[in-house]
Amino acid sequence: MAAAIKAPKFKLSFLGPKFWPVWLGVFILYMITWLPLPVIRAIGGGTGKLIALIVPKRAKVAKRNLALWNPSLNESDINALYKENIRRTGMALFETAMGWWWPSWRVKRAIEIEGSEHVEAALASGKGVFGMALHNMNLEFACRGIGFYHPSIAFYRKHNNPLVDYLQYHGRNRSNKYMIDKRNAKALLAALDDKELCLYLPDQDYGPKQSIFVPFGGVKDTATTTATLMFIRRSHSEPMIITSQYTKRGYKIKIYPPLSELGEMEDTEALTLLNKHVDAAVKEQPESYLWMHKRFKTRPADNPESLYKSL
Repeated sequence: MAAAIKAPKFKLSFLGPKFWPVWLGVFILYMITWLPLPVIRAIGGGTGKLIALIVPKRAKVAKRNLALWNPSLNESDINALYKENIRRTGMALFETAMGWWWPSWRVKRAIEIEGSEHVEAALASGKGVFGMALHNMNLEFACRGIGFYHPSIAFYRKHNNPLVDYLQYHGRNRSNKYMIDKRNAKALLAALDDKELCLYLPDQDYGPKQSIFVPFGGVKDTATTTATLMFIRRSHSEPMIITSQYTKRGYKIKIYPPLSELGEMEDTEALTLLNKHVDAAVKEQPESYLWMHKRFKTRPADNPESLYKSL
C-alpha cells in the first residue's frame, strides 16, 4: 500500500476561469449520464460520427486496422464493423463519465460477471491474479464495475490537466483498492505476491525496445510487449485475460481461464500463444475493440515499411 499513488486534493484554483471549459464539459457529461442507458447509447452513437468527422485520420486507421487484423473480411463486413466501432468510440466518452459518476446501485445493475470462478480458484490457492485487460472501448466503465466483485489494483498515468487528473483519479478509485504509478513495476509485482487482483494492458504497441514481433490476427509481425511475461514469471500469480463486452441490458466482464503455461515458455512461443487468445477474445466482439489506435505501427528492422502509409 505504501506504493499507492497519493490521491490528488481539490484546489481552490480549480474554480478559476482557466478551468471553466473543463467544468462545462463535466456538467454536460454528468447531466447526460442520468439519462436511461439506451438514450445515452443513442447520443454516444451520434458523438462517434462527430468524432470521425473531427479526426478523419483516426477513423481511417480504424478501418485499416480491421482489414489488417482479419484479411478474410470483405469490404461490406469491414464497413459494417467500422460503423459500429465508430458508434462505440463515441459511447466510450460517456462510459468514462458513467464509470466515474454513476451511483453504485446503477453500476451494479448494469454489470454482470462471467468466469469469476477462475479468480476465486487462483486466490484460494494462495496466488495473485494477473488480469490482462484488453483495450475494449468500455474498459473504463468495466474497471469501475469489477471493483464491486473484487477490488483491483492497476497502473495509473497522471493526466496533464490537474483538474481532469483529480476527477480521473477519484472516479477510477471509487470501487477499487488503489493505483500504482505506471513506471513502478516492483509495486505491481509486490501486489501480485500479496494475492491481489491486478489489471495490466498487454495488447497495445509500446514500441520496439521491450517488444518482439509475433503474429496477431492477419499481421505476422506485430510488436508485442515482453513486459507481460516479466510480470508473469516474477510473481506468484495466475495470468488470465479479462474483457468487457456490450450486452442488451448493459455490460459483461468476462474472465477467461488461466494461461498458466505462459510463464514456462520462451518469449516468442509464449507471446504467440497469448496473441492467439487475445485474437480469439477480440473476435467475440470486434466492434468493441480500440481500432483507432495504430496497433501495427512499429515494424521490424528488416521490413520497416509502414502499414499505414496510404492513409
